[in-house]
Amino acid sequence: MALHDQFLLGVDFGTESGRALLVNAADGSEAASAVYPYSHGVLDRQLPDGTPLEADSALQDPDDYLRVFSEAVPQALQQAGIRPEQVIGIGTDFTASTCLPTRRDGTPLCREARYRGNPHAWVKLWKHHASQAAAERINAQGRARGEEFIARYGGRYSAEWMFAKLLETLEKAPEVYAASERYLEAADWIVWQLTGTERRNACTAGYKAMWFSDTGGFPAREFFASLDARFGDALDKLTAEYHPLGQRAGGLTAEMAALTGLPPGTPVAIGNVDAHTAVPACTVTETGRLVMIMGTSICHMLLGAEKHVVEGMCGVVRDGIVPGAWGYEAGQSAVGDIFAWYFRACAPESAQAAARAAGLSLPDWLEREAAQLRPGASGLLALDWWNGNRSVLVNHHLSGVLLGATLQTRPEEIYRALLEATAFGTRVIVETLAAGGVPIHELVACGGLPVRNRLLMQIYADVTGKPIRVAASEQTCALGAALHAAVAAGAYPDIRAAAQALARLRPEAYQPNPQATRVYDRLYREYLTLHDYFGRGENSVMQRLREIKAGMGVGTGAA
Repeated sequence: MALHDQFLLGVDFGTESGRALLVNAADGSEAASAVYPYSHGVLDRQLPDGTPLEADSALQDPDDYLRVFSEAVPQALQQAGIRPEQVIGIGTDFTASTCLPTRRDGTPLCREARYRGNPHAWVKLWKHHASQAAAERINAQGRARGEEFIARYGGRYSAEWMFAKLLETLEKAPEVYAASERYLEAADWIVWQLTGTERRNACTAGYKAMWFSDTGGFPAREFFASLDARFGDALDKLTAEYHPLGQRAGGLTAEMAALTGLPPGTPVAIGNVDAHTAVPACTVTETGRLVMIMGTSICHMLLGAEKHVVEGMCGVVRDGIVPGAWGYEAGQSAVGDIFAWYFRACAPESAQAAARAAGLSLPDWLEREAAQLRPGASGLLALDWWNGNRSVLVNHHLSGVLLGATLQTRPEEIYRALLEATAFGTRVIVETLAAGGVPIHELVACGGLPVRNRLLMQIYADVTGKPIRVAASEQTCALGAALHAAVAAGAYPDIRAAAQALARLRPEAYQPNPQATRVYDRLYREYLTLHDYFGRGENSVMQRLREIKAGMGVGTGAA
């Protein structure tokens, strides 16, 4: 069968849904895609049985992930009008760090009746932040012992990552911890379900679980025991072997073949992180070009020729994104989520009525009105910490700020201030990387926001002072998963060759406006003042407010 008659399946597991994308193996053209919204969504208030969840929880049902294969994959095949045997490889990507406890055979504990009402038996989604206290203990002990992972993660291990969530389970639900024979990333669990074989990927292990191939793997068991004597067996719930990106994990099982409609034995690639797959799908396989995966949050991905210690990075891992390069990861915990919150909770009826009268959606109306404002004209400044700060402060107990509001402040001015705040957060990351020895000359954006919101992209160019290119595909994570499927299936020798053949950028670019950049330079200095005042310990009012809230039982299900 000629290459142009063959197809690759990329399956992207996001925060709210899973997407199946079929890509032509010869030219990267997208034949069809289908989305399955998770039936349980994000569980942040209660479990399906009504069990209340504590504040900052974000859980999911792993069976929703399997439904992506039973629902979205057959739909995509039908839309594409191709025969199942034309699909030569399957690749997957996942939000990370998204973890779950299972039995030794991979059965999730939340399926068992005795644990169904225990929140710690469920998947802990990447944005589960109730593990912040556990992360702080890991950081304190890691610094005291001089552990290598502290430097690799820019000085702090995040509450979003694997061992913080596992330690939280031990402390809050020791019976679930004891029953967890395996604890793993959902990225690896889904590949296990597809192939019948547990084979974990080196990417999530390096960025989320303190595993570094160049230093011999994990920290010593003594480190984990120093956190809690019972935590000394934490590594027994993981595995010692981790596999490189693009490697074949195995073939599709007969059971999963029946579920998807694809042939048994179809090659399945080792699992990957959603943001990481997007890098080659944005044509980036060389150094100096920062990829921004822009959606509910932003992941910032950069390739470097050397290893540098950079404050607040979510990891620097050799071969972690593209073989032969050091992969740097940073991020912002909320971007699109902030805008969605504003649309839902704060936009007044007057703005909604004006949008209806103009025949526009509320987001489009706000974008139109905000685009007419000059930088700095509103007198507003915001901090983008509505879901905490991932980089560079790595503190999920931080919260949002809006400064400068008056009785004359208009809805579109607040909206623009929120857009600008997220751009300032990205500039902090860009400048921190450059100061750490990893320079950036161009930004490449992908995801839903760059396509939908031109004002946002122009603001990012103006704030950073750098040009921004945009990926041609609106489904870059799924496309990136398909690129890795191409390598695992042997259609291309490596990810660079696959990216060159199958990935594209849009022809236009966003160029910074020098006049706007000069104004934003002034606003950015004020942003940094607030950033350091609230974020580096001079005023810990945000933490104190959380403590007061917790003491009142707000958001915990208490009366």
